[in-house]
Amino acid sequence: MTINSESRVKQNQSKVELLLLLLYAIGFYTFVIRRSLHLARDHVSKLYGLGGGWLFPPRLNDVSDPQWRTLRANLPILTLVFGAFTMLATISRHSFHLRARGMSILWLFLSLIYLTYLHGACIIFIISIATANFLLVKTFAKAKYFPLVLWIFNLFFLIFNRVYEGYSFSNFGQRWAYLDNFRGTFRWHICFNFVVLRMISFGYDYHWAHEDSRFDQEKHIQRCRVCKSGKVCYQILQERNVTNDFTFTTYLCYLVYAPLYIAGPIISFNAFASQLDAPQNNYSIKEVTWYALRWVFGLSLMELMTHLLYYNAFAVSGSWKLLSTMDIFIVGYGVINFMWLKFFLIWRYFRFWSLIAGIEAPENMPKCVNNCHNLESFWKSWHASFNKWIVRYMYILLGGSQRKLLNIWVIFTFVAIWHDLEWKLLSWAWLICILFVPELLVKSAANAFEAEGGIIFRELSAVAGAFTITFLLGANLVGYVIGPSNFYWLISQFLSKEGLPVLGFMLFTFYVGTKLMFHISEAKQRMQ
Repeated sequence: MTINSESRVKQNQSKVELLLLLLYAIGFYTFVIRRSLHLARDHVSKLYGLGGGWLFPPRLNDVSDPQWRTLRANLPILTLVFGAFTMLATISRHSFHLRARGMSILWLFLSLIYLTYLHGACIIFIISIATANFLLVKTFAKAKYFPLVLWIFNLFFLIFNRVYEGYSFSNFGQRWAYLDNFRGTFRWHICFNFVVLRMISFGYDYHWAHEDSRFDQEKHIQRCRVCKSGKVCYQILQERNVTNDFTFTTYLCYLVYAPLYIAGPIISFNAFASQLDAPQNNYSIKEVTWYALRWVFGLSLMELMTHLLYYNAFAVSGSWKLLSTMDIFIVGYGVINFMWLKFFLIWRYFRFWSLIAGIEAPENMPKCVNNCHNLESFWKSWHASFNKWIVRYMYILLGGSQRKLLNIWVIFTFVAIWHDLEWKLLSWAWLICILFVPELLVKSAANAFEAEGGIIFRELSAVAGAFTITFLLGANLVGYVIGPSNFYWLISQFLSKEGLPVLGFMLFTFYVGTKLMFHISEAKQRMQ
C-alpha cells in the first residue's frame, strides 16, 4: 500500500469516527435538555430564586445567581453610562490630541464619578489604600526585599477588607459615623479584590523597570502568530518600557479604569499604560461590531437557559439532594455550563467597552468550557486574564515549571483566598491541586510515548481526558455548589449500585467529548 493510500484510509477512518462522535453528542444533548425540561417542570414549586419571566409566559426566570441578576438588571444604565464615557473620551482624544497623560486624567475623572455612584463615601478607603501602596512601591521598589513587602501589604488588605466587611466609618470616630449612611450601591471591598491584583502589577512592573529586561522581542516576534500578522500581541504590550508613565495619575487611573473596574478582565500596568498613549488597533470597527453581536447571541442563550432549565436554582435551593444520581449529574453539568456562560457574558461585556475606548485587555473565555479536556487547558481558558497575571507575577517567580508540583499549592490557595474567605473555596483549590499532581506526572511520563504517536496514545489520552473532566466537574461542584461537607455524600451517590452505571455513562460521554476536542484541535491546525 502506498503512502497516499494509507493517508486516504486514515482520513476516511477519521471522518467515520467524527460522524459517530457527532451523532452521540447530538443524542446526549437531546437527552440532557429533555430531562432538564422535565426536572424544571416537576420541581418548580421547590426552587428558590425564580422571578417573573418574559419568555414563554407564565414561565418563571432563574435569577437565583446574584452576580447575573445584578448585571442583567443594570445592563440598560451601564450601557448608557459606558456609552457616554467612551464617546466623551474618544471625542476628547481626537479633538485635543490627548496622549497618555491627558487620557489618564480624563479617564480618572470619569472613573471617579462612576466609583462615587457605586461606593459613595467608601471611595475614601479605596484612594487611601491605593495611595499607601503607591508610596510603598516608590520607596522600596529598588530594595531586594521589595516583593515580600509588596505581598505582605496587599495580602493584609485583601484579607482584612473581607474580615471587617469593608470597615465602618464609626470605627474611626463618631464624628465620621454619618458617612456610613453614604456607602453607595455596591460593596467596595468586593471590587477591591481586582484592585489588589492591579496594585501588585504596578509594583512589580515598576520594580522591573529598574532592571535589565530579559525579554527578547525579536525572537518573540519570529514565533508569535499575532505579531507576524502585523498586530501587537499582549506579551509585547506588557513588556514595553513605560518608564515615564509610572505617575500617580496614571497609576490611579489604572486601578479604577471604569470599563474594567468591576470584573476585569485583568490587564497588567505596562499593557494598560502603553495603550493610553497609543490606543489599540488590533480590532477594526467591523471586528468590534461582530464581537458585540456574538455577545448578544450569548445573552439570548442565557435567557433561554434561565427561562427553561433552572440549573442554578437547583443548586442554591439544595433540591439536588432529592434527585436521582443521573439527575444530579445533569444538574451539575448544567451548573458548570451556566457558570461558564455567565462569566462569558460578564467579562465580554466589560471588555467590549474597554476595546472601543482604546484599551485591549486579554480575552477571559477564549475557549468553550466543553472544549477543555485537561486541567492546564481549562485554567488557561477560564478567567484567562487572571491566569496570565498569575504566570507573570507568581508562577515564574516561584520557579515555573521546575517547581510546578509545589507552586500550584501556593497559587491555588491564593486564588481561593482572593475569591473569598470560605472553607469550601479552599477545599475546591486543594482538590484541584490534588488532581493536578497525577496529570502532571502522566504528562511527564507520556512525553517519550507521545513522540511515537499512534492510536494507542490517542485512546489513552481520551480516557485520561474523561477522568479529568469528571474529577474537575466534581471539584467545582464541591467548591461552588454543595460545599465540602457534602463531598462524601456525592461520592457515595456515584459509587452506589444505582450510581455506578451513571458514572460509567459520564466517563464514556466525556471520552467521546475528548475525542471530539481532538478533531476540533486538528481542524484548527489545518486552517492555520
